Amino acid sequence: MYDATNRQKTLKMTITAVFIAILLLEAFIPNIGYITIFPGMPAVTTIPLTVAIYACLMGPKAGATFGLVWGLTSLFRAYTAPNGLVTILLFQNPPICLVPRILSGYLAGLVGKLPLKKKSLAYCLSGITASVTNTLFVILLSALWYGNNSHQLLVALGKNSGNLLAVLFVALGANCLLESAFSGIVTPVIASAVNKRLARR
Repeated sequence: MYDATNRQKTLKMTITAVFIAILLLEAFIPNIGYITIFPGMPAVTTIPLTVAIYACLMGPKAGATFGLVWGLTSLFRAYTAPNGLVTILLFQNPPICLVPRILSGYLAGLVGKLPLKKKSLAYCLSGITASVTNTLFVILLSALWYGNNSHQLLVALGKNSGNLLAVLFVALGANCLLESAFSGIVTPVIASAVNKRLARR
């Protein structure tokens, strides 16, 4: 029993280390984790996929912690290698940068553990959840934070005036659609394969 428990802990630590390494590669090697499609706008990211897979394997609490790691790398990038004013305004702000990532990992873990007949469906929904949660809460927190002083952010988004919440939904919505489709398709493929492999151990 003791040996089995130790093996399980070691396996979890190994999985976590591997996924953190993948996350760091995505965060800091150009065009792997962040792909700029619209110049000056936040890059499309593949990291929600990594977060969703990890959360499916390890559960919501571990997913939230992994989301925090993602948030910290985003915060670091926003200060050291921002790709535009929008990134500076949004992601140099710790609440906007960290909270959506933490919730993304947590909710992806909850959805990934849903007792559905087809586990691949839960994994697909988990991938979509990770992407949508991140984008949605970035939008909501940004609108809340800049609601009374929105001019600078609106100008950075290419608008002289307008409803900030609506502008954010339009500006970041395209990214969310791409990220959600990618994560929703790929998460069940990888998570199912890894889970089958782990079940044989």
